[in-house]
Amino acid sequence: MEDLKQTAAKAVLAYITQGATIGFGAGSTIGYLITYLKEEQMLAESITTVTSSYSTRQLLLEHGFRVKEAGDVVHLDLYFDGCDQFDTSLNALKSGGGIHTREKLLAAMATKFIIIGDGAKYVPQLYTTFPVVIEVIPEAVPFVLAQVKRVYPAANPVIRLSNKKDGAVITENGNLLIDIWFSTFPPLESVNPQLKSIPGVLETSLFYKMAHAAVIAGKKGVEVITA
Repeated sequence: MEDLKQTAAKAVLAYITQGATIGFGAGSTIGYLITYLKEEQMLAESITTVTSSYSTRQLLLEHGFRVKEAGDVVHLDLYFDGCDQFDTSLNALKSGGGIHTREKLLAAMATKFIIIGDGAKYVPQLYTTFPVVIEVIPEAVPFVLAQVKRVYPAANPVIRLSNKKDGAVITENGNLLIDIWFSTFPPLESVNPQLKSIPGVLETSLFYKMAHAAVIAGKKGVEVITA
């Protein structure tokens, strides 16, 4: 039986056109999309792909797609990605994978950034069940932790530790991640400017007013939500 993520992945195939340059994020829904796209042989052979994810890159290469590095392009026709949750204004948190800096770069390159996934990710407003994650250069970590506590005294910023090895998670950029747990979110429009004004912070996992549409699958079928 096809699950909801598969249904959503199949639905966004209609957005992909011959010869387009397509960006892909990470996760199981993106994996389904790539698998379905491979079955459309003529379309698959015509497109150029770019990804923010090591695992997705391996899957694209395995299926024979033309893959470019993000540093070799400045524009994408479409960027597809999942998220932890997104609200009615299409503000999204992408906190789990730890590759949000590269994901945000590709999202910003795209004419159209489309969130895909199951309907459980769609919420009236972002909940604090997920942290806002910041990528931080190693030398700045103690300073950034102190500054986050100064700006948000009620928040709990913690260095993300690896469950695969001893020590902290190291990003593909050679940096560390700090998970900022809020009891209630401050006004979303202030979060990125506040955090990115701290020297040493590279990027946040809050995608504020970046997505153009979301395609989700639920019990009532496929729904397209636009900003």
